[in-house]
Amino acid sequence: MKKQPLNKLALLSLVAALITILSPLTISCTQEAAKPVEKIGVAVTILPQAEFVENVGGEKVEVTVMVPPGASPHTYEPSPSQMVAVSEAKMYAKVGSGINFELAWMDKLAEQNKEMLVIDCCERIQLQETGVHNGSIDPHIWVSPVNAKVMVQNICDGLMQIDPSNADYYRENCNSYLQELSELDEDIREGLSKVTNPVFMVYHPAFGYFAHEYGLTMIPIEKEGKEPTAEGLLHLIEQAKRYNIKVIFASPQFNPESARVIADAIEGKVILVDPLKKDYLANMQTLLGELIQVME
Repeated sequence: MKKQPLNKLALLSLVAALITILSPLTISCTQEAAKPVEKIGVAVTILPQAEFVENVGGEKVEVTVMVPPGASPHTYEPSPSQMVAVSEAKMYAKVGSGINFELAWMDKLAEQNKEMLVIDCCERIQLQETGVHNGSIDPHIWVSPVNAKVMVQNICDGLMQIDPSNADYYRENCNSYLQELSELDEDIREGLSKVTNPVFMVYHPAFGYFAHEYGLTMIPIEKEGKEPTAEGLLHLIEQAKRYNIKVIFASPQFNPESARVIADAIEGKVILVDPLKKDYLANMQTLLGELIQVME
């Protein structure tokens, strides 16, 4: 028997039925494809650590920096939005060397999120004293690329612990960044190998680990957070003249008025260097270039 072709009304009804059946499936697939990959929340204290975490964690992490650009880790207090970010983080990478922010806030941050893994970036790093008072520890461990390598490895270990399924990814990224830090270390050693005057003066003593690692002598103006006395200023001016220092380094987080007074007395200048910049590799190369110039 010869089949009759579908009339126009029946054909439209069939198409409408198919659309009704397939539409939810299409929308579901589209939503699934558009659904963003959930990143691991990681909180850190200072900006250089953010670079460390991002280089190891790559696209799998979202970093919250507690001490923002321009703020001092000695005085900063976290905002409500930062506290919320910590409450949702899977890991906190603390510097661990006695930074004032962490001394004041770390217990509160850990209490905010008891399931958050807290790793200590200074683990396996030999802490050193400031040289001002016995027992006073210098917290600025990250300014030494050798120490930075240990910090990066500690961060990698933490990420592998909270996300073991991506351990190979973190390990590969870590090894790649450690190689860049090793090359930076080699550049610094080569660049400073021929300097004739290994003495430099800074306002805030943030470069002690750097000086120790590369055989330099750092003369700080501010000590234990205190400005020099009038007698102390005269002594610093005498030191600057004795070592033929013409440049004084200051950090943008602090008022460098004392540095300017000394610079004027020695007919020198003040140069800003920021130990808290995020772009760690480029920042350390900039510091190297400035040091080579003033130590020739």
